[in-house]
Amino acid sequence: MEKSRVEKLSRIKEQNYAYPYSYDISDNLGNIRKKYEKDPPPGKRVRIRGRIKRISKQDQFFVVRLEDLEAKVEMWVRTSHQLEQGKEVILEGTLRRIDGNLFLDEAEPLEGDCLRVLDVKREYDLEPEREEVSVAGRVVTLRPMGKATFAHIQDATGKLQIYVKQDLLGEKSFKEFEDIVDPGDIIGVKGYLFRTNAGELTVEVRDWKLLAKSLHPLPEKWHGLKDVEVRYRQRYLDLIANEESRRIFSLRSKLISELRKFLDSKGFIEVETPILQPIASGANAKPFITYHNYLEQNLYLRIAPELYLKRLVVGGFNKVYEIGKNFRNEGVDTTHNPEFTMLEFYCAYWDYNNLMSFTEELLSYLLNSLVESLKITYQGRELDFTPPYKRYHYFQLLEEKTGKDKEFFLRDVEGLRKLAMELRIPKAEILTHAKLIDKVFDVLVEDELWGPCFVVDFPKILSPLARTHRQDPDLVERFELFVAGKEIANAYTELNDPFEQRERFLEQLKEKEMGDEEAMAMDEDFIRALEYGMPPTAGEGIGIDRLVMLLADVDSIREVILFPALRQKL
Repeated sequence: MEKSRVEKLSRIKEQNYAYPYSYDISDNLGNIRKKYEKDPPPGKRVRIRGRIKRISKQDQFFVVRLEDLEAKVEMWVRTSHQLEQGKEVILEGTLRRIDGNLFLDEAEPLEGDCLRVLDVKREYDLEPEREEVSVAGRVVTLRPMGKATFAHIQDATGKLQIYVKQDLLGEKSFKEFEDIVDPGDIIGVKGYLFRTNAGELTVEVRDWKLLAKSLHPLPEKWHGLKDVEVRYRQRYLDLIANEESRRIFSLRSKLISELRKFLDSKGFIEVETPILQPIASGANAKPFITYHNYLEQNLYLRIAPELYLKRLVVGGFNKVYEIGKNFRNEGVDTTHNPEFTMLEFYCAYWDYNNLMSFTEELLSYLLNSLVESLKITYQGRELDFTPPYKRYHYFQLLEEKTGKDKEFFLRDVEGLRKLAMELRIPKAEILTHAKLIDKVFDVLVEDELWGPCFVVDFPKILSPLARTHRQDPDLVERFELFVAGKEIANAYTELNDPFEQRERFLEQLKEKEMGDEEAMAMDEDFIRALEYGMPPTAGEGIGIDRLVMLLADVDSIREVILFPALRQKL
C-alpha cells in the first residue's frame, strides 16, 4: 500500500465519509461512446487538408494533432513521416479508431483533392448536444491544469474523458477532488457530454463521488502490465492495465454465448451432468480424487461428461449439449491446463460424417458472428475456415512420415517401440501399445496440421468409446479437428453395442494394469444403460479454451483462462 493513499483514506473516514452503497449510471462507458462515435469502414482511405498543431513521438510513429484551417476542430494522425509544426499539409491515410479516438493512420504527405478535417469529424464523431449523463469508472489518468483537471475513467467496455473545473464544481468540491482522487480510484460523475477542440468526447463534471479508494498505484504508470507472472497471478491488475486482456475475455464470453445460440437454434437442449463422479471414465486421462465424508467413498472430478450425456440419449433426449469444466491431473503447458472448458454435444441418428458437416457449419457461424470473416490470422499465418475442410486418414499421415503402413503400427509392437525410442519419446520403453501409436503421431504429424482439417479413421485401440469402422475392423469412425497444429475437436460415431462396450472397457483395465494411468475404468451402469438401447448416435467435444486462443491470436492457454493453474508461491 502507498502511504499517501492510506493517509487520504484515513482523512476522509475521519470526516465521516462512507462509500455509497450504490451509484446510478446512465450506461456503461462503451455504449455512451458508441452512441456518438461511428466506426469507419475497414480500410477506408481519405485525403485530408489541415495544419500541424502539435507533434509527439510514440515508439516508431509520430502522433500529430491536425487542426482544421477554419473551424476549431482537430483530429489525430499517426505517421512515420517527420512533419513540421505549424505547416499546412495534405495527408492521405486509413481512418480507424485507436483507443476509441478517430485517427488518420499510416498517413503520408500527398497532393490533390482532399477533405477538410471538419468534414471527416462531422461524419464519424457526432455531436452529443449537451446530453446529461451519470457514469462511473476507474481513474486511469489525471492531468491537473490549475483550476481545471482532465482525467480518463475506464470500465470493462472502454474509457471516457472527464473535465473537472473549479468554476463548475465550486471551490470546495474541486479542492476535495484535487486532494483525494488518485489514478486507480473508482469514481462516479454526473454532468454534460461535449467535445473538446481535439474532438474527444468528454463529460463536463457537475457532481462527483468517490466510490472506492485504490491504496496501490496502478502498474507501471499506466503503460501496461508486462510481467507475465504478475498478469496471471493478479488477473485483476492485468484487466485494469491491458486493453488486450479485456478484449480476449470479452471475446471468450461472446463465443460461449454464440455457441449456445447456435446449438439452441438447431434443437439441442443444454443439460448439466455431475462434476463429482463415482467413476473416472469417458476419456483417457488421470483424474483428481476427493473423498465424500457422508457417503464414505472416493469421488472423482469429472474428466469428461460423455457417459452421462449418452445416458440422456438413451433416455430420449436426442440432441443434448453441455458447456462446462473438466479436470485432468496432468501436465501444464501452452495448450493444457488441469481445469479447462469443453463443449460436448450428442445427436441421435447421426454418424461422424454428419458431425464433420455440422462442425464446419458451426465454425462458419462463429467466425462470421465474432470476426465477420472466415479468414483469420494466427501467429502471422492465415487460417481459412471456408468449408469444406481437408480430410486426412490417420494411418496415411503416419505412412507419409515413416514409410510404414497400418500393419506395422498395429502388429509390430517392438518395431514401433524402437521407432518411438529413435524419436526420443519419453518412457518409450515402457509405454503401452496404444500410447506408443498416440505419441508417435503427436511427434511426427500434429504440429504440421495447419488446417483447419479433419484427421479421420483412428485405430480402435485408441478409441474405446467409438464405433467400429463399417469398412475396416481395425479402425473406428472417429475424427479430430486440427487447426494450427492443435487438436480443437474430437468426435465419433458412438459405440452403442453393450457387449462390445464391455469388451472395450476390459481392454482398458488391462491397459491400466500395464501401467497406463489414463486408461478408462469400467462403468457398469453405463453398460446397463446401453442394454436398454441407445439409437445410432454421434458425439463431439470442442475445447473452448483452444478455440478462443485461435480467435484471439494468442499462443498460450493461460492468456484465455482468467485464473490459470500456477505453482503456489512460498
